[in-house]
Amino acid sequence: MAVTPDRRDPRDPRQVRRPWENQGVAPPRAELAVLPTPLVEAPRLAEALGVRGRMLLKRDDLTGFAVAGNKARQLEMLIAAARESGASVLVTGGTPGSNFCQAAAAAAAWAGLRCVLIYAGSPPQTSHPNLLAARHWGAEIRWTHDPDRAFVDVAIERAAGELGQTAFAVPRGGATPLGATGFHLAALELATQLVPQAAPQPGDQTAAQHGPHSEGRSGAQAGAHVEGRLVGPVVVVVAAGSGGTQAGLVSGAVASGRRMLIRGASVSRPPDETARRILELGEGCARLMGTEIPEASDVVVEDARGPGHARPSEEGERAARLALRASGVVLDPVYTAKALGALPRILGERRHDPDLTTVLWHTGGLLDAVAGWEAR
Repeated sequence: MAVTPDRRDPRDPRQVRRPWENQGVAPPRAELAVLPTPLVEAPRLAEALGVRGRMLLKRDDLTGFAVAGNKARQLEMLIAAARESGASVLVTGGTPGSNFCQAAAAAAAWAGLRCVLIYAGSPPQTSHPNLLAARHWGAEIRWTHDPDRAFVDVAIERAAGELGQTAFAVPRGGATPLGATGFHLAALELATQLVPQAAPQPGDQTAAQHGPHSEGRSGAQAGAHVEGRLVGPVVVVVAAGSGGTQAGLVSGAVASGRRMLIRGASVSRPPDETARRILELGEGCARLMGTEIPEASDVVVEDARGPGHARPSEEGERAARLALRASGVVLDPVYTAKALGALPRILGERRHDPDLTTVLWHTGGLLDAVAGWEAR
């Protein structure tokens, strides 16, 4: 029997409830990412968007593992679970442009696991950089020969069943409650970074290394904390595709007392469908972590799809150009750029609140940006 995260058979000793579940203890991690990721000031970007309050960028594009971006967080949990189950092969899938698939291939290679990727459709004439990366990292590529993305999850389960007990199946985008726990922890990480730190004392090298970031400085060199000012209300804006990132952030925000409002920008599905998926995943994540269960009111999603999944929007492309010019940040055109484009709509009148802190969660997607450049 193949093991699928969060779909366990109680008769299988590899699938018994783990001791950390429902105990308020984080699950085991395969330490892929360099954490915490930087939180940087973006005053020029705020000014260009008409945001009066403080604006920050959470740089999960700088997780430090391959070109995984934020996917490293959920893969830390999934790879650890695969190892714990005794699996020797990771099976997942998506579209040829999937960031998660190439990141999973890299993580599997790092962990010494075979990787089988199931892609929707048939082999394209021109390969997306993410597909090239997955091949380069040794993944076995299979095709559904059906353009319907929903069929990929069926094919993943089928392939895992054929491979037997050594297979660890992960649905598209790694969107499982277990994968979402990586972002639950990320929300707690952000909450810690937003807590004001003690003023640095003369000769205090640690405080100096973690001083406030600003545009034009390297977050990796300057440390990971924005310090020195007490924050009031906080809104976090994040792109939502398969839903795992926002689900974990919502779960973590609820666990930390709802001091942060998590707002999603749906980039691939209708907002109502996306919100339902996020709530379901967030509930499962909170149960695994042993924390308060999110409510429907905790999940808010704005439509940022534009022409559709994996297709750039005019709004997003304008936002990507603005982000580079104002903050020196590269955004992919089909994910985080769409979230930034939707940010003024998401904030609404709160955009004019000088006491509001707005955080844009940069999820990565560098190879998607490269694909966008190649398409021009």
